Amino acid sequence: MALAAAGRFPRTRRQIGSISRSIDSIGDQALFFAKALGHAPKALMRYPRETLRLIAEISMGTGALAVIGGTVVIVGFLTLFTGGTIAVQGYSSLGNIGVEALTGFFAAFINVRIAAPVIAGIGLAATIGAGSTAQLGAMRVSEEIDALETMAIPSIPYLVSTRVMAGMIAIIPLYSLAVIASFVASRFATVFLYNQSGGVYDHYFTTFLIPTDILWSFAQAIVMALAVMLIHTYYGFNATGGPVGVGVAVGNAVRASLIAVVTVTLLISLAIYGGSGNFNLSG
Repeated sequence: MALAAAGRFPRTRRQIGSISRSIDSIGDQALFFAKALGHAPKALMRYPRETLRLIAEISMGTGALAVIGGTVVIVGFLTLFTGGTIAVQGYSSLGNIGVEALTGFFAAFINVRIAAPVIAGIGLAATIGAGSTAQLGAMRVSEEIDALETMAIPSIPYLVSTRVMAGMIAIIPLYSLAVIASFVASRFATVFLYNQSGGVYDHYFTTFLIPTDILWSFAQAIVMALAVMLIHTYYGFNATGGPVGVGVAVGNAVRASLIAVVTVTLLISLAIYGGSGNFNLSG
């Protein structure tokens, strides 16, 4: 019945074909992700030098990006200014109701649970992820990936799994820098710009900074890095259409990874804080 209707109505046939292609694309991505993760131990054992090279490239960048310090500086500055913005907005908003002393609580609560993970994820997608997509896409359209396979070098372990593992390893120091930068910026803006007592800020900051929240924040950053690297390597590995196709793949990958970053934040926040919120404000 559906096929008959599709034959009589071209628009219906196109819609069914679009849905079928979307389902096929999801299956292809799931299969690619499974292969990339399944070959990760093999990549670490067989290509340790390539993995170390990618870790250095991801952290400090290459070419023009290396001049400014690569992803380390970009993520650090993003979270630095985000922490300062949180302090400015928190002090002003809390001051309207006469409780600006709680700015330290504001910084400890929002930086760890929302701001630092999201901003770090966006920075990863814009630097590490986009770079990986462009590299793999250029290799695909210039037939370098096909050349590797003709030399009996497995392309997914060598090109994809190594990048995924390098991203997950590099995210630990990168995110540590991001969290520290957000904390320093929040304290600087509150104490030195708004002249709040450093003791008052430190009291509320240390009181409401829950160590387990920091651990969950790191777990969230690792999951984000995994999602970003898998998405970007998929689009780069399957790029078509020459240089224009590589640009389109980078754009599609950045869009998908930004959605993934926000989705990971939402799901992990619901899983960890959705019930009680792990927070009590009482006298």
